[in-house]
Amino acid sequence: MNDTGLVGVQKTLSPVLRAKALDNRLPDPILGDTWAEQAMRRLDPGYDRRRFGTSQLGLAAVVRAKVHDDWARSFLAEHPDAVVLHLGCGLDARVFRIDPPATVDWFDLDYPDIVELRQQFLPSREHYTLIGSSVTDLTWLDRIPRGRPVLMVAEGLVPYLTEADLRRLLTGIVEAFPSGGIQFDTVAVWAWRTSKWDPTLRRYGTQFHCGFDDPAALAQWHPRLEFVDEAPMNDSPLLMAKAPANTRRIFRLLNLLPGMARSTRIVRFRF
Repeated sequence: MNDTGLVGVQKTLSPVLRAKALDNRLPDPILGDTWAEQAMRRLDPGYDRRRFGTSQLGLAAVVRAKVHDDWARSFLAEHPDAVVLHLGCGLDARVFRIDPPATVDWFDLDYPDIVELRQQFLPSREHYTLIGSSVTDLTWLDRIPRGRPVLMVAEGLVPYLTEADLRRLLTGIVEAFPSGGIQFDTVAVWAWRTSKWDPTLRRYGTQFHCGFDDPAALAQWHPRLEFVDEAPMNDSPLLMAKAPANTRRIFRLLNLLPGMARSTRIVRFRF
């Protein structure tokens, strides 16, 4: 099994899943995702046997996932009757890592081809629904129960949306639910504008379509939307505490470059 049937941005699920799988093999993992390791082995059985196959440079993305998990757990502790919208879910096992109570209805959404992969690689569970759709086709919102608090989680998704599509998504969710939380990660403007030359993105035939130097300002898009806070990624204390020594050294050097430390930011809002 490999990811050759996927196209463009869909292929980016592979390096993120690989990073989570490799993290699980560390003596003291950041995320500890056994589902990622099992799914990655099925998706690409030789993923760790090629050159740089065991490199832990992807741990920044693992930190990102850990932040999203922790924030989601916090939200669900306060809103045990919530609806969760996990957008651009890829093969991420967030619903299994968090294991929400039966009072939570959880929806994982991604392209139909990705949903088919999830059905092969990950189990089903009660109060959990897969939706095969483009995130930007907001007709999928018609399938979501209303009248309850909502949590929108988008890991590694927003930079691939246009600003107009992101604005429609955020305002659509705020207007559809009585209250909720929204959490996602975004890149700086320079990272968006130079993404067409990024070797990793070029390898997967995609690029970013939006970026923000002040993501807190997105709260101005809707009068009910309020910025809460942000968390670091490339210079995360958790990354520096748990990554192998050689990986820590590389990130310390990278973070000396202007704008690199905050090139990706994990942010959350409420309404």
